[in-house]
Amino acid sequence: MLHGLPDDDARAILWRFGGCEDLRRLAVAARGVARGPVARLVAAGGRLTHEWTPEKQAMLDAFDEAGLRGPSGEDAAGAQAAHRRSLASALTAFELAWVDAGAATTYLACVLAAEPIRMFGTERQRANYAGAARGGRAMRGAFALTEPIPDAGVETGLLGGTVDVAEWSGGREPVLRVRKRGRFITGMAFAEFVTAAVGSADERIKGTCAVILEAGDPGVFDRGLPARTLVHQLSSSRNPVFDVRVPADRILGGYDVENGVIVPRVTHGDIVEAVFRRTRVTVGLMTAAKLLSAVEPIIRYQRRRFRGSRTVQPGSPRYELGLQQKEDVLHRLVDVWATGEAAASLGFAAARALDELDQLAAEGQPAGAGTPDLVEEYFAEAARPAHKRSPERLAELGRDPRVRATLLEAVAGVLSPAVKLWNTGHGANVIREAVSLLGGQGLTEDSPGFLGQKWMDAQLEATYEGPEAVQRRQLAHAMTGEMFLRQFESWVEEMRALASQRPGTGTCALATAMGLWLWTLRHLQRATDPAGAKLYQASRQGVSFPMADALAWLLAARQQALDVVELERRTRDDAASAGRWRDLVPILMDLCHVQAARAAGEAARICTDLVYGYRRHPSWDDAGASACFGGAEIESLEEVIPGMAATARLYADVIEVDGSHPAKAGPCTSVEGLQPFERLRAQLGRCLTGSRLAKDRAADALTRVEIADAPDYPRPADDPAGAR
Repeated sequence: MLHGLPDDDARAILWRFGGCEDLRRLAVAARGVARGPVARLVAAGGRLTHEWTPEKQAMLDAFDEAGLRGPSGEDAAGAQAAHRRSLASALTAFELAWVDAGAATTYLACVLAAEPIRMFGTERQRANYAGAARGGRAMRGAFALTEPIPDAGVETGLLGGTVDVAEWSGGREPVLRVRKRGRFITGMAFAEFVTAAVGSADERIKGTCAVILEAGDPGVFDRGLPARTLVHQLSSSRNPVFDVRVPADRILGGYDVENGVIVPRVTHGDIVEAVFRRTRVTVGLMTAAKLLSAVEPIIRYQRRRFRGSRTVQPGSPRYELGLQQKEDVLHRLVDVWATGEAAASLGFAAARALDELDQLAAEGQPAGAGTPDLVEEYFAEAARPAHKRSPERLAELGRDPRVRATLLEAVAGVLSPAVKLWNTGHGANVIREAVSLLGGQGLTEDSPGFLGQKWMDAQLEATYEGPEAVQRRQLAHAMTGEMFLRQFESWVEEMRALASQRPGTGTCALATAMGLWLWTLRHLQRATDPAGAKLYQASRQGVSFPMADALAWLLAARQQALDVVELERRTRDDAASAGRWRDLVPILMDLCHVQAARAAGEAARICTDLVYGYRRHPSWDDAGASACFGGAEIESLEEVIPGMAATARLYADVIEVDGSHPAKAGPCTSVEGLQPFERLRAQLGRCLTGSRLAKDRAADALTRVEIADAPDYPRPADDPAGAR
């Protein structure tokens, strides 16, 4: 019997925040708000209106009371968590999104507005807008980036908002006029300030920048009408209009005056790149929370499906297991759970990497400033055979802050878009599968776990921080960096070593798939199509984008395996934990195996399509037929090698004397130059041995997992206020 799904202690180990009690308290505080005030608001019909209601405003008050006050996490989680801002925000949003993504988005709106100020603002700006400046709490804000133009949000470099000089005389601080119309700006109903991205409309101002606007500034601060979204109704999305005058010291990051021209120190592009790199990870974890939150409600629904019928008696398999007597529903639920575990592992790994980069920068080691000689020595030492390698020197180099910053910068640049791409893209598809496992009830307002609403919410999350195309473009560029690829090579060996120690994780198949992906990337970078055009290039997104998709699959499966092995190690080293998680670790390893097999299959499919898809298929003309056997040739060989003719016609292309040939498009394509790829692909097939047995074990464990008799937060049917 599996005594429950992973608990807080297990999650803290899996996601590596067990040593930070402040972060654990933050997660508990966020959960209390999510499964209390937020769940009651949803159950009472709070999602039925787009307007910002007093009940929704009370949700913000609940955030304040629980200490969920700002982007840094200092108020809620203390000084220790303040140095792990990305992880603090990720845990908070994860817990909120477990119940409702609109509530998580409301929290993130304030984070998104204040984060650029924290990162780039002047000391005065940080004190006023990114700290507890008003009434002992952080000011609530909104980030106005996108414009009301066709396809708003697809290209963040297109700015319709403008800034010009309204007054500038007598050596006084210039006064700026900021005009901007926003589109789908989150948090506008309650924003006390707005961080607005604008471009210069005045020769006395250079380039682009962001300007901080306050609700009381002279001019028009129109919050706009609510956007009539189908999702995230607990957040406030509006189309605001601004035409205000503000002092020039509101330019985010400050400015210099050069030859009578105001030169902002930070462009809007710098802000978008740095802030989205962090917040896209949090959005990806919101989708992961949906997937993991679906497991228990589905189990409960499946087991109770036939109870209540007079023909189904307590104690019978049909009464106790319900739909879980059938393998199909169990296997599909295994896929949902495995995807959720992989998505969470990938997202929290990215958040930790960003926090470590912050910490290194705070210690005076900016990202990418590593000493080349030390980095080269690190890779050279890592590449040595195990019997010649110096573990002490390798560990010493790995701890060096200069080396660590260089390696982390390359990894974080890949993980951040990968989280957003895979979690919200593939994750949204898997949530649809979760809803289907509830039958018709999944599409009702009282769907267990609010899964129908979560499915709809996931569609919007897939467009946050830029849609899939934006993430693929960034990932396709970052994943070709030398520092990342050299680490990726070492990860292949890492997975092979892990497979020898923990064969049940499926990392054997994962290692082979990672090697296949790496070979394919290098092949595509030097290969051309029949017209001589280079295959892997920025404009050829039919090549680079699928490779980005394949990498995201592999990264998620790898991190899931590393997390479960960490839990298994801690369980093995701690006798007290061994009893608690003895039954949990095997099913998590089986889920790893299932996900690794799926990731390997997806990567192999994509790589095979790209390697062969850009080769012209030979035809039955003279050039194509030159490599084929001739009928007369094999008949003559028959006299020397009996059975040759029949064998050749069975396994090879033969053109007969009369010109006839097999009925197909042309001779089979040559694999000249592709033998390593073919060997890896064949090896991958063999590495999948046992993956379906792991799925069977995981499915069987689902029939024996203990869950509570009732959910720990209300549904509309459970709440009198929800009766309509």
